[in-house]
Amino acid sequence: MELALQQLKQMVPGIPHAEHWYEALDQLLPDYEINTPHRIAAFIAQCAHESGGFRFIKENLNYKAASLRSVFGKYFPTDELANAYAKKPEMIANRVYANRMGNGDEHSGDGYRYCGRGLIQLTGKSNYENFAASLEISPEEAAEYLATFEGAAQSACWFWESNNLNVEADAGDIKKMTKKINGGYIGLEDRIKHYEHALHIMGA
Repeated sequence: MELALQQLKQMVPGIPHAEHWYEALDQLLPDYEINTPHRIAAFIAQCAHESGGFRFIKENLNYKAASLRSVFGKYFPTDELANAYAKKPEMIANRVYANRMGNGDEHSGDGYRYCGRGLIQLTGKSNYENFAASLEISPEEAAEYLATFEGAAQSACWFWESNNLNVEADAGDIKKMTKKINGGYIGLEDRIKHYEHALHIMGA
């Protein structure tokens, strides 16, 4: 089962650079066995949600102080601290992602260096290293590759395969799939809506 360009355009209305995305997906999806209506629909649905309709392939960390307090309260327990970091994406990433996912401390710069990139936001030095190893390139080269259509798509396919998400796709279990991708259930309704719409377009 293959995805057609027209189907992709219907699944993700207003998708920018549709031909480029389609070209990358057409090559990559079969390699990762994303090859049935349910698998393709689930993959496109999750990517569409994670990337704002294939528009954003790098994490937006340009938070105001109030947003830092509500979204990352654990890391910004006071207004004073939040104000010091507000609207400074690099500083925010370095603090929020420090000492986890293989990253060094806040001063290492790893948080921003390995911030979320790709259609399913690949985040953290460990994920970058593992993705890079699968392609036999360096994590730095992987960061550059993630900024391309093919790299953004391939990182999502790699994440999909690494987390056995075809299993959830076969079962139609969008909730469990979302937990693996997101760590929680943020945007679950939107993901389900995308999925059901994509399935309909695939005729499944």
